[in-house]
Amino acid sequence: MFSIIQAAGWPIWPLLLASILSVALIIERAGALRRAKIVPPGLLQSVIAEFRKSGASDEMLKRLDNHSPLGRVFAAGLRNTRNSREIMKEAIEEAGRGVAHELERFLTSLGTIASISPLMGLFGTVVGMIEIFGSSTAAGNNPQALAHGISVALYNTGFGLIIAIPSMIFYRHFRAQVDSLVIEMEQQAVKLVELVHGERA
Repeated sequence: MFSIIQAAGWPIWPLLLASILSVALIIERAGALRRAKIVPPGLLQSVIAEFRKSGASDEMLKRLDNHSPLGRVFAAGLRNTRNSREIMKEAIEEAGRGVAHELERFLTSLGTIASISPLMGLFGTVVGMIEIFGSSTAAGNNPQALAHGISVALYNTGFGLIIAIPSMIFYRHFRAQVDSLVIEMEQQAVKLVELVHGERA
């Protein structure tokens, strides 16, 4: 592996950095976007039961704020239970936008790595080809050496694609996961508003 890195030349070092960043971002988002952590099961039912029993106490709101992203959305709504349905919905939407932004953190970086890795690989290949054909020893006297030089230059393109393909797969997966979680939080928040205002049993 190290011999391939040496053979590919200096343009492979930015690609290695991109690969390390990509792996780190994938691991971080995989841990941060777990459904049970974002939208804990049974939270709506427990919040409604506690609200009907003792109202929206400061201790309950603080606990919800620290519980989960969905808990933060619920807490924003419950702070406005004395206001109209519209104001409560506005507070929930505002908190939801903040939570959605937090869930999308680092996804742009991962998408950028997926997009530019093939271009970085192509750049490395072009640099390698310039060096091969610009060298005085690369003339047609030794086709075997020329073929070896071209294969070395292509390492950069191959490495760029190796980084880009899984990065793009995970980027698309995480985007779909965030969209799904945001929709689920919206649905649960609407149920909370309707239950608090007595529109659902």
